[in-house]
Amino acid sequence: MLEVGGEEAEARAAAGLAWLKPLQVLDVKGDWADEKPDVRPGGWAFQYNNAHYPDLDDTAVVVMAMDRAKDRAPAVYDESIARGVEWTVGLQSKDGGWGAFDADNSYHYLNNIPFADHGALLDPPTSDVTARVVSMLAQLGETDTPRMKAALAFLEKEQMPDGSWFGRWGVNYIYGTWSVLCALNAVGLDAKHPMVRKGADWLIHIQNLDGGWGEDCESYALDYKGYTPAPSTASQTGWALLALMAAGKVDHPAVERGIRHLIATQAADGLWGQEKYTGGGFPRVFYLRYHGYPAYFPLWAVARYRNLKRSNDPRPAFGM
Repeated sequence: MLEVGGEEAEARAAAGLAWLKPLQVLDVKGDWADEKPDVRPGGWAFQYNNAHYPDLDDTAVVVMAMDRAKDRAPAVYDESIARGVEWTVGLQSKDGGWGAFDADNSYHYLNNIPFADHGALLDPPTSDVTARVVSMLAQLGETDTPRMKAALAFLEKEQMPDGSWFGRWGVNYIYGTWSVLCALNAVGLDAKHPMVRKGADWLIHIQNLDGGWGEDCESYALDYKGYTPAPSTASQTGWALLALMAAGKVDHPAVERGIRHLIATQAADGLWGQEKYTGGGFPRVFYLRYHGYPAYFPLWAVARYRNLKRSNDPRPAFGM
């Protein structure tokens, strides 16, 4: 998804997509089929190869990548895209949102049984996964269908009073807000829309003095009362910047400060260090430190900033 050019970059992207194509699950029904038995398989798994647990988040991103590669090989990805979309939209939950692995997995009383003391038995629809699917559908040209309207209503309902969105699979409200603002841009909501404006204002408000953004895993506490300042991290700064640019804020001083922070903290090897955990496993139980996060999210943000500043259009063309 990086906005960098060159024949080598295009060749690497094509090789990656060719590797992904045969990993699509087309003939195995996993646990999700208990709720949606009539939906054909068509997703990709988070792991290298797991036919029983494909997830909607990764599937949406793969579909978006394949769609953006179609100009170079239009016939190669058509069937993969169609099956991925079919499976994804087939798992929309009744409330309009999407969970990561299942549909309508919202029986919250199960979190109160004795051996469920970590409170994370379920896979209910969440803002971040729903936003990823909305971004996918919008990129494919769908913006005004009943399922899209239901998804946008879900995201509006899930927005916090302060303007942020919960992030299930990344820490936390910065991740969720990035996901949703990208999706809202993809469907054409501009900076004046109340959801977009409130989300962008929240991110600007919580920017650290050093120009970066940070959020601690303690933000998943059941008694969460609002954002608590935390040291800046490379990945969370990348998310915040991508979110603000999606909200039409590429020329805002907060974005320039964030970009300057990333440039100033880039190591000699071209990467960014990050010891903090910014990946979600089970909220309040365990978290993940993805070593790729502080590499590609900051680079993605800096590349997008460069490209938008050179463009006549101040908003990204895609949802991711």
